[in-house]
Amino acid sequence: MNNRFHTEDLSQKKFLVTGGAGFVGSHIVEYLLQHGAAKVRVLDNLATGSEQNIKPFRSFPAFEFLPGDIRNESICREACAGMDYVSHQAALGSVPRSVKDPVTSNDVNVSGFVNMITAAKDAGVKSFVYASSSSVYGDEPNLPKVEQRVGNPLSPYAVTKKTNELYASVFTQLFGMKVAGLRYFNIFGPRQDPNGPYAAVIPLFVSGILKGTEVFINGDGEQTRDFTYVDNAVQANVRAMLAQNDTAFGEAYNIAVGENFSVNFLYQAIREQLGREHQPTYRAAREGDIRNSLADISKAQRLLGYQPTRRFIDGLADTVAFFRKKYEGEGLKEGL
Repeated sequence: MNNRFHTEDLSQKKFLVTGGAGFVGSHIVEYLLQHGAAKVRVLDNLATGSEQNIKPFRSFPAFEFLPGDIRNESICREACAGMDYVSHQAALGSVPRSVKDPVTSNDVNVSGFVNMITAAKDAGVKSFVYASSSSVYGDEPNLPKVEQRVGNPLSPYAVTKKTNELYASVFTQLFGMKVAGLRYFNIFGPRQDPNGPYAAVIPLFVSGILKGTEVFINGDGEQTRDFTYVDNAVQANVRAMLAQNDTAFGEAYNIAVGENFSVNFLYQAIREQLGREHQPTYRAAREGDIRNSLADISKAQRLLGYQPTRRFIDGLADTVAFFRKKYEGEGLKEGL
């Protein structure tokens, strides 16, 4: 990660990244450490995060790992103590998981969120930035998606993220907190979870093609997504946390590239990069999935100075190379 997304000196600034052992969180942690932050504390229960993701950070004196669950109010207070900025990435992701188990998704994503934003308020942090989701647009049919126009949520996961935004708005109005929400659009990149029933699609595609095992595409594959490389999400978090203009807070922002591609196109691009002919298996569409997704990113550009630095194909090449090396290192050679 060579891009610099800030101009300030970070050597006197202390950051808390919840979910910092997860996919997006670990990339934020890496950026802050590499750019000399005074303290980068990670709060994570490792339920979906990984010790492997934070292992390289333990050599940094500024790094601190606090094991704990955001559903525990006292842990949240401990995590926020002495921090200047909070990047709240901890959540239970996945639309299908929320459909199967809405109670746990609500406990983590709503109750956990309230614990964190309350602890941050009481600790007097300078800003609180949190991960929202493009799922909040629900059945709103118009493209591109603009922040002020949302529809009805299509999954419990979407409800939890919309609820986060409502709480954030109230905390801004009632307590004058500097809060900003980031509506991620299909973030992808190295370290994304390749395992389990809710694994991300790109690692699944790479693994299946390399191993010659069955690869599933939900529905007809013509559903589109604004695939967004993880460096862009890191940029948005850093710019939002350090924003100097007060008008940037109390808002939610689309974090994407502003281009969309079909899942079929994604599969073909991965297959070409791997140099393999492998046919996918189509199955029923997933419950709660949005058909088409494309972001208008002008608000983030205007108020945060956000500008995507990595487009889909460039980021995909890095991501495929990462997982190819990972799988082949684990002995999953081509054709096996």
